[in-house]
Amino acid sequence: MPGPMNIFDIAGRAMSAQLVRLNTTASNLANAGSISSSKETAFRALKPVFQSVGDRPGVATVNVASIVEGGGDPVKRHMPGHPLADANGDVWEANVDTAAELVEMVESARQYENNVQVLQTVKTLTLDTLRLGQ
Repeated sequence: MPGPMNIFDIAGRAMSAQLVRLNTTASNLANAGSISSSKETAFRALKPVFQSVGDRPGVATVNVASIVEGGGDPVKRHMPGHPLADANGDVWEANVDTAAELVEMVESARQYENNVQVLQTVKTLTLDTLRLGQ
């Protein structure tokens, strides 16, 4: 890291992490209910893994370390008329819990908004401080 982090670095990285979280949630919701011909090729929910990053004690932010497949196996469904059904008439549905993903989406959007508010507050305080010097 080139220098000590400031509030803009901290909030900016947090916003970036929440954007990744929001994008993985959107991908999960887009693939909810998708059908595959095998368990191996079925879509599995994605989850970002966050990592704390700090340059000195008491000052930290977050990075996205990786994106992993969420827990749980795809759901086996018996649908003999489906074009992707195997010889037994089974297909595999993505393991996406839409209710949990919607909660995740609202939570990540709120966290993003919180960081936007932090930046707006810092901007206002900085401008007020500069006005004091005039």
